[in-house]
Amino acid sequence: MKLSDLKTGERGVIVKVMGHGGFRKRIVEMGFIKGKVVDVLQNAPLQDPVKYKIMGYEVSLRRSEAEMIEIISTEEAARIEKNTTPQASIPAETDDTDNCNEGEKTQKLTDSQLRDAAMKKRRTINVALVGNPNCGKTSLFNFASGAHERVGNYSGVTVDAKVGHATFEGYEFNIVDLPGTYSLSAYSPEEIYVRKQIIEHTPDVIINVIDTSNLERNLYLTTQLIDMHLRMVCALNMFDETEKRGDNVDYAKLGELFGVPMIPTTFTTGRGVELLFHIIINMYEGLDFLDANGNLDPEVAEGIRQWHEQYSKSEKEQPDHDEDFASGVKPKHNVFRHIHINHGTYIEEGIKAIQGEIKKEEGLRHKYSTRYLAIKLLEKDKDAEQLIKTTTAHPEAIIAARDKAMDDVMKYTHEDSETAIMDAKYGFIHGALQEAGYKTGTERDTYQVTHLIDSIITNKYVGFPIFILMLWIMFEATFSLGQYPMGWIESGVDWIGSVISERMTDGPLKDMLVDGVIGGVGSVIVFLPQILILYFFISFMEDSGYMSRAAFIMDKLMHKMGLHGKSFIPLIMGFGCNVPAVMATRTIESRRSRLITMLILPLMSCSARFPIYIMIIGTMFAQQYRSSIMMSLYIIGIILAVIMSRLFSKTLFKGEDTPFVMELPPYRFPTAKAIARHTWQKGKEYLKKMGGIILVASIVVWALGYFPHNENLTRQQQQEQSYIGMIGHAIEPVFKAQGFDWKLDVGLISGVGAKEIVASTMGILYHSDDAAEEGSEQAYSHLYSQMTADGITPLTAYCFLLFVLLYFPCIATIAAIKGETGSWRWATFAAIYTTCLAWVVSAVVYQIGNLFL
Repeated sequence: MKLSDLKTGERGVIVKVMGHGGFRKRIVEMGFIKGKVVDVLQNAPLQDPVKYKIMGYEVSLRRSEAEMIEIISTEEAARIEKNTTPQASIPAETDDTDNCNEGEKTQKLTDSQLRDAAMKKRRTINVALVGNPNCGKTSLFNFASGAHERVGNYSGVTVDAKVGHATFEGYEFNIVDLPGTYSLSAYSPEEIYVRKQIIEHTPDVIINVIDTSNLERNLYLTTQLIDMHLRMVCALNMFDETEKRGDNVDYAKLGELFGVPMIPTTFTTGRGVELLFHIIINMYEGLDFLDANGNLDPEVAEGIRQWHEQYSKSEKEQPDHDEDFASGVKPKHNVFRHIHINHGTYIEEGIKAIQGEIKKEEGLRHKYSTRYLAIKLLEKDKDAEQLIKTTTAHPEAIIAARDKAMDDVMKYTHEDSETAIMDAKYGFIHGALQEAGYKTGTERDTYQVTHLIDSIITNKYVGFPIFILMLWIMFEATFSLGQYPMGWIESGVDWIGSVISERMTDGPLKDMLVDGVIGGVGSVIVFLPQILILYFFISFMEDSGYMSRAAFIMDKLMHKMGLHGKSFIPLIMGFGCNVPAVMATRTIESRRSRLITMLILPLMSCSARFPIYIMIIGTMFAQQYRSSIMMSLYIIGIILAVIMSRLFSKTLFKGEDTPFVMELPPYRFPTAKAIARHTWQKGKEYLKKMGGIILVASIVVWALGYFPHNENLTRQQQQEQSYIGMIGHAIEPVFKAQGFDWKLDVGLISGVGAKEIVASTMGILYHSDDAAEEGSEQAYSHLYSQMTADGITPLTAYCFLLFVLLYFPCIATIAAIKGETGSWRWATFAAIYTTCLAWVVSAVVYQIGNLFL
């Protein structure tokens, strides 16, 4: 809880002070130190400020400042003591006061017990991972927390903040993996998102993950984080690659120049991770207690020393730490100090003038570094301007100071302030690297293989054919290799159905289990092998770095569509699942391209449609045509996406797009473990759906087809007169132009919730006891005979597949579009236009096809 939550007469113990470094320093100097008992004495007449007693003297704080101090109440301390302390060590008088309330019991805890409870709670550290795309943040997240997040080798894989947990040397770590970003400007939604996460959920420590092979570019983000004045440690990741290349850099000197510890790491092997977390604990516990001379508070120093002795390794196992507060009141090799990057005379004068005005607004000082805000205002950051205008009493004075500073910079340097700040930061980085002796090695060209592969894969003549060939191989492997395990699973499902049929007495429960659960869920679960093979190929392309090349070769086509080259990545992700693909559009800077991409994403064949494709294609088409038919659906989806994108860019979203700027990381051959883990994650998600929405929907569809029930009717007659038959016949005229019968119509309606339900519905409507114990090919033959008996031709089946390809995105995708756009208008528009498009395309193909067949 926060200090501001305590009422008059209550007491608590300080756990930690949050906010940026300048604010924390000031509060700590006032006596609000970890482990100190604080009493609430009095509220001002207007309830603000509040008078507290701490360390024997009285001090007042505004509530906004008290909100930034985390405390533990006496009640919570008592609970912690009871859970972690042997009963005999609790004072006897607390045990025989059954008539006392909880508050009276906790009053009897000694100050030492309160402090111990606070220190136990303090041993939870909130860490944020911040860095450029492709720098390895998510690899660290997975290595440290044991989570299994996707780690694609291209920009924009992490489209939201992921939270994981780890334990190390007696501390709990809450780790947040923020999206990759090149800066903290307001250029893209992703950059704004990262910035808001850091400010609104201020982490105790930031791990700035740096790709050491691209050191100069990565350090630009580091300079912006320094402006925010937060505890930070830099992980120089992929250090093994720079060693192989023969790079030279004095990372200790570089850390000294930046005022931030620099730790060489390789997250794929775990190198440097223990040292990284050890230093984080050091900084977390000691940094706020350094005086002007760099000496540590003796009491704090003793606590850190005791902890270090308990967990430190021998000299042989662990060399000296680059940053260590455990050697006494004078920290050993302490490089951490807050620096101010000099932006030049006129910029610095402007920063001071703006800071002077901002400091008059007490409401901002506790949450934001005034220097950081001043710099953002000079960069004409729209979010910073809006913050000033909405949260300050006199925004006009701050804006006026900013405008004057910008005019002065332009007058004396002939550059706008944003460019001047950027140049100054890169100038600082360049100078620091020179002083640290940074040189790029020539022992091994880590990009040699990449350049060789790119000369083929991104070739203007063979680039597109290679991409098409890879898709064809993926589908061919999915059908041919997946056929065998699919047959095994199908046999297992049929065996379970036959056992239930033989051993259960006749009745609705037996029919529900056999026809509803087994017939519905079983008809979808058999496609698990194909789903795993599909995701194996997609994971390999993502992890290897091929997806970035696909965006590169598709940029010109994307531009002709009225889109950005980066739009290609969400579109490719859409082949897996439309929901994360919609979220991945955050990486596109242009709102125009972002909206168009979201609207055409439902035209990409997601894996949820895959079971329907396999079921219908496997049933109605010969083996030699199946891959080509499957390929045609994906190509038609892409072609229609191109057409609709072009139409939207010329009508709904006119205007110019942003330039195409995207990193092309080196190719990295993904490990078998990583590919297997990613593939199985998707398999687990698929199985979870089987036990959730698919199971419920299958039972609902079965019930609609079972009631009203008449034992004297055949299966066909029962379905015709059931509720589902009534619904199907009622909507049959709507799909007359496509040649669909009522069963196909019902399947389409059921797919509104999730596309896999279409396959389960078909499995229920066409289920027959005669299909049991047959292989997959025989099952296809049986389904073929049933469908052809209903008058369904291969042309009708293909038009049905076209409708499934194009119509109404699933509910989750609709919700994702609403979430990303902030409006139901675009989500509703996507649902309506895709359904209309599906109706028109399937009707046209059916009518034209009938003229020739």
